[in-house]
Amino acid sequence: MAVMPFVHSTSINYEQKEANAWASKLRYAKLKASNLHFYFHDIVSGENQTAVKVAQSTITDKSVTLFGLIMMFDDPLTVGPEPSSELVGRAQGIYGSTGIDQLGLLMTMNLFFTDGKYNGSTLAVVGRNVVMTPLREMPVVGGTGVFRFARGFATAKTYYRNLTTGDAVVEFNVMVLHY
Repeated sequence: MAVMPFVHSTSINYEQKEANAWASKLRYAKLKASNLHFYFHDIVSGENQTAVKVAQSTITDKSVTLFGLIMMFDDPLTVGPEPSSELVGRAQGIYGSTGIDQLGLLMTMNLFFTDGKYNGSTLAVVGRNVVMTPLREMPVVGGTGVFRFARGFATAKTYYRNLTTGDAVVEFNVMVLHY
């Protein structure tokens, strides 16, 4: 069993002081609304996979909905639908097939932004994603950095899906309220 030591440093203390200072001003802060638009690239085939199977049930292979399948992912988020489009972040998390009669995923993901004014900030999305529905909605339940105390919703619309490989590009619109 590997053990990771917990180390105190001045940067950790400084960050805590900064967070405390931010929180003390919260009562005077104004609520902001942000609308984000990007594309999520879920690649389950080939050499450059961004999503991998980590578990499945004994009935997954016999199920038309892949019931019981669990996938871990680290998918790029881009400005446009092309894989070569400008990278703005990563979607990191896990999804599992939870529907017996309908392909429905339980998604738990962090949208981690790596560019622009949201660089280093995250949004947490947890919800049901009924993949074959044209437009899906999932709740945003929190965030960090610029998105502290975030709440809102994300809509997902499949832009491209390869039924043979399972690869997909999904268009996301995210509306969040935050301080």
